[in-house]
Amino acid sequence: MPAALIIFAAAYAVIALGRLPGLRVDRTGAAVIGAALMLAFGVLTPPAAYRAVDGNTLALLFGMMIVTANLRLAGVFAWLGANVARRARHPLGLLAGIVLVAGVLSAFFVNDAVCVALTPLVLEIVDALGRDAVPYLLALAMASNAGSVATITGNPQNMMIASFSGIGYRSFAAALAPVAAVALAIVFAVIALLHRREFFSGARLQAPAQPVRVARGLAWKAVTVAVGIVIALFAGVPAPTAALLGGAALLLTRRLKPERVYREVDWPLLAMFAGLFVIVAGLETTRAMQGLTAAAAGLGLNSTGVLSAVSAGLSNLVSNVPAVLLFKPLVPHLARPRQAWLALAMSSTLAGNLTPVGSVANLIVLQRALPQRRIGFWAYVRVGLLVTGLTLAAGVLLLR
Repeated sequence: MPAALIIFAAAYAVIALGRLPGLRVDRTGAAVIGAALMLAFGVLTPPAAYRAVDGNTLALLFGMMIVTANLRLAGVFAWLGANVARRARHPLGLLAGIVLVAGVLSAFFVNDAVCVALTPLVLEIVDALGRDAVPYLLALAMASNAGSVATITGNPQNMMIASFSGIGYRSFAAALAPVAAVALAIVFAVIALLHRREFFSGARLQAPAQPVRVARGLAWKAVTVAVGIVIALFAGVPAPTAALLGGAALLLTRRLKPERVYREVDWPLLAMFAGLFVIVAGLETTRAMQGLTAAAAGLGLNSTGVLSAVSAGLSNLVSNVPAVLLFKPLVPHLARPRQAWLALAMSSTLAGNLTPVGSVANLIVLQRALPQRRIGFWAYVRVGLLVTGLTLAAGVLLLR
């Protein structure tokens, strides 16, 4: 028990800090090292550690990464962005287009991959139009988080929650798609109001004609497979099966080198998931979990509002994926587990909009925007604080 607690606490401390001081150990390294120590100290046997790794989550995430990689490499995302820019006649129209495209794409595909594809495109568009890039980049990051609330395939934490809870794709979307729609509207309104000089100056836009390279054959194939996956998911096909079959179909090609696709896969994220599964399983073997369950009842986590607030705070402390895993052994003991899982998916995702380090999607946008555009911490937080507060409040009201 002491070894398991120490290993768990140390791993989560490094995850919260983002790096182990004095060493080049990042969050993924902390998860892998923590999992190894759970085995080394006999907290878990190797077979128990293997069973702890949730294969459904990893399979779903891996399959969706392959699909989004093909869509990006084919130029589908770039084509969508260019069409938004060409049709926008006013800065508010451009903002609405970015929010809508980022939100809808993130609802069906992993939001991190959407941000990787769209960030350089948004920069090109606003530079060509001579506009301030900051509000549009904020819109991309925050809309990708908000839109990803809608479905199981929107982000990694939703994938985990679906696997743990057994909630189907249609049920999940029916409960959380309205939350995502309201959250996207809030993102649009808050950014427009806090950047009035950009959006209410009476400026008109005239997008220059920019050719977009699209690999037509690959694009049609990728879009067909992506639509097929979404249809299969709504038809009740298990999400990991649908994602893996779609990914496998896209790997059957004569033109695109598989190495290019594999470079798009976030291998460190998959490794971090596997390590965290083992670390949390090690914690579950201790009597400390009984104390955590009792503490959950004492904190009032049976309330959707309280659970959402605790989840949002913890997600900003250790990031949303580790936070969700920490709730994994607690939620089944709550009064309404299904409601709690949905509230956890909503709050852990929307909490990512609070600070620049609140979600991986934020970091991707901010890092890929460098060195052309630097968004300071407070420039982000003054928008993120309002967006997060309003969207969480709306989510709690809609889930009651």
